[in-house]
Amino acid sequence: LNRIKASGLKLRFCTNETQATREKFVKKLQGMGFDISVAEVTAPAPAACRILKERSLRPHLLVHNDLVPEFAEIDKTNPNCVVIGDAAENFTYANLNEAFRVLIGMEKPVLISLGRGRYYKETDGLKLDVGAYMKALEYACDVQAEVVGKPAKMFFESALAEMGVPPQQAIMIGDDIVNDVGGAQRCGMRALQVRTGKYRPCDENHPHVKPDAYVNNLAEAVDIILQQL
Repeated sequence: LNRIKASGLKLRFCTNETQATREKFVKKLQGMGFDISVAEVTAPAPAACRILKERSLRPHLLVHNDLVPEFAEIDKTNPNCVVIGDAAENFTYANLNEAFRVLIGMEKPVLISLGRGRYYKETDGLKLDVGAYMKALEYACDVQAEVVGKPAKMFFESALAEMGVPPQQAIMIGDDIVNDVGGAQRCGMRALQVRTGKYRPCDENHPHVKPDAYVNNLAEAVDIILQQL
């Protein structure tokens, strides 16, 4: 990252992290030695808050406890929509059913999802992600969720707008073939797939998404980008 910053390139961390506030997320990365600030992070919760304010929506939250502070300034009384994030342990039957009841009781249900990932990887293995629960609510309530976060076009576009860079001049680096690579390419960006994290060899035969290049790790991705300057 220091090499990218030293070269004068603009940088944004696009995360679907919805288990923690940006502050907590940044502290964790700083603890690992990354030079990163909150202003460099584009995350789903603040993007969702913008939408909620613009449309005068009052959410019922089905999110991780640690994410709740991101919604501190949002009116949550008498909800007229549901916001779902990666709630982890909060994805109980009772909590899902409560969100279902809020939605099914509306004339025009509004479901906002902070991403649509299927699974992610943690040190103890793969975990079900928000997308699986989003689909359950979509099916039960016959509603189409509005996705905030990767791979939504609007999410990548807001990161580009924050940097003041057109998509043709941006490169996404990610380990998720659909949400990182596919999402970025649909916006007109180029995208590199790293063979780390949640990458699996079968990703290389994906029927729809073909990365602009594969790299074995982040350092290799940085080498390729800096060589092209």
